[in-house]
Amino acid sequence: MTGETALDDMRIARLAARIDRPIVLVGLMGVGKSTVGRRLAAMLQRSFVDADEAIEEAAQRSVAEIFEEFGESYFRDGERRVIARLIDEAAGVIATGGGAFVDPETRALILERAIAVWIDCDIDTLVERTSRRNTRPLLKSGDPKEILTRLSRERRDFYAEAPIRVESVNGPHTDTARAIIEAIEEHLA
Repeated sequence: MTGETALDDMRIARLAARIDRPIVLVGLMGVGKSTVGRRLAAMLQRSFVDADEAIEEAAQRSVAEIFEEFGESYFRDGERRVIARLIDEAAGVIATGGGAFVDPETRALILERAIAVWIDCDIDTLVERTSRRNTRPLLKSGDPKEILTRLSRERRDFYAEAPIRVESVNGPHTDTARAIIEAIEEHLA
């Protein structure tokens, strides 16, 4: 371990000790909330939970199946309950689905009881990332670039309510996790 790495690790450990509530990652699908969230949690030596995975486990159905069978409104209600439970359980880092923070009650819950971090990303990168998996219910009804552009426009003001915003760029997810740590450090100063 180099001197710089040891100093960095000590700085991260000091910050982790100051964080007294869960970190909740918000943003459009494909920004890297789950992947970056896992890295961030490891760096902070905290637990990580993907809210969509927790929903699927609780419902014994995929998010796509819940959307198809019951609709988005039903899904958002269940999503809010799961996120509230995860916050109550003091999960270290929680990655939310892209629409979670748009729901007023879910957004208020996150803003009041967690540290909300908006991970933002350009549309072309989102299109490339989301094309890797065919599990995104909202992208099945048309051109992904048009849908993501529309969702970005519709959701931007909601995401902007998060006190922390970090840009996700093409590159190692550790870089985005480090940017989040620096932004949280600044936010808590």
